[in-house]
Amino acid sequence: MQGGLFGDETATENCIFCKIISGKAPGHILYRDDEVMCFLDIAPVSVGHTLVIPIKHHDNIFTLNNSEVSALAIQTRRFAPIVKRVTGADGLGVHQLNGRAAGQTVFHYHTHLIPCFHGKPMQIHGRKPASQTALAEMAERLRAALK
Repeated sequence: MQGGLFGDETATENCIFCKIISGKAPGHILYRDDEVMCFLDIAPVSVGHTLVIPIKHHDNIFTLNNSEVSALAIQTRRFAPIVKRVTGADGLGVHQLNGRAAGQTVFHYHTHLIPCFHGKPMQIHGRKPASQTALAEMAERLRAALK
């Protein structure tokens, strides 16, 4: 477990992302290698809202090593145009928050890839879970676009 820059926010034993990585919680996984995992947000702001996370638990950006930062950046750059294209979005928000004061709600480093559409207000966090069927269908479309 990595020490948190923001105090008591470190809690890998309760981390939902660590549970998804270990298979103890379900997730619509799009990609995984030794350093990075990409999966759909279960409460998306918009269709195709994707998260890019390190496999190793880090509360925030401040404890990532250079290799992890590089791997995360590469996969973020790889997935961004795919998410935009598959969802037909007008734009794509790439967001990363560090600490409760910045709006971070899950204390495992993650980057949001959020499809944006004209006329729809920009948000970073969704308010309600999407249907598992809709998530599964979107995951399949995104995985197919990787090939």
